[in-house]
Amino acid sequence: MTEINNSDRASQRSNPNTPTPLKLPDVITIKATTPFGWIAGAWADFQKAPLPCLTYGILMAFVSASISISLLFSGYSDWIMVLIGGFFLIAPMLAMGLYEAGRQIEAGRKPSFTQMIFVKGAFRQDLAYLGLALLLLYFFWGRMAQLVYALSTYRKHDNVMQFLDFMLTTPEGQKMAIAGTLVGGAIAFIAFALVVISAPMLLDRKTDVFIATITSVRAVTKNLFPMLIWAMLITALTILGILTGFIGLIIVFPLIGLASWRAYRELVPTGHFPE
Repeated sequence: MTEINNSDRASQRSNPNTPTPLKLPDVITIKATTPFGWIAGAWADFQKAPLPCLTYGILMAFVSASISISLLFSGYSDWIMVLIGGFFLIAPMLAMGLYEAGRQIEAGRKPSFTQMIFVKGAFRQDLAYLGLALLLLYFFWGRMAQLVYALSTYRKHDNVMQFLDFMLTTPEGQKMAIAGTLVGGAIAFIAFALVVISAPMLLDRKTDVFIATITSVRAVTKNLFPMLIWAMLITALTILGILTGFIGLIIVFPLIGLASWRAYRELVPTGHFPE
């Protein structure tokens, strides 16, 4: 039996069609304070290319505000909260231009707005698969939000103020807020774990979506507390940007995107990729 097994192994080594074991890049262990360094570094990067980064931020803020205003005046203002929650899910894909800016700045070059909008490395199948996965999570989040809302009240709230009044001042609304936060938080963290490293990694490396997402999940699980801090920083900064009437997103969105590039580069350094 041993001889047969040895001969099987030898034949597998000699057969070029034999599948090779999956090789994953190493993931670095970081400190709890490291995410704050990413923000500081991102601010330094922002100052090296302020005009294209500001223009990118203005574009994101304008689109976000336009969608919200359209919902407000079309009688679907109750969907604004759902879309804000969904924004956290798809934002990593919208930040591709900022990852490219971070890569250019790291290489000592100054990125242009055109390079950030038309990112050559973003037009590939694996990134499309990742975007599709996030889109499905986004739709799932929307359905779950509808379900939580429907189970909490039979009334339709015509505007955001009515909805907030219901959510904050009634027992049913408070239960809805707790349930929605738990469900939305769980979905958002799943999306965060899948994409926080994989999105910039797919832009930077010729790897597939499976290796990229597995690496992303490994980075989060290996550094759970620091990455929770990073997730909370992203959430807090984004909410701050939204609460300013989306004006704050002009600075916040580029800052988070540039910091996300730094997070990827520190957690999965260049020399730690398998050949």
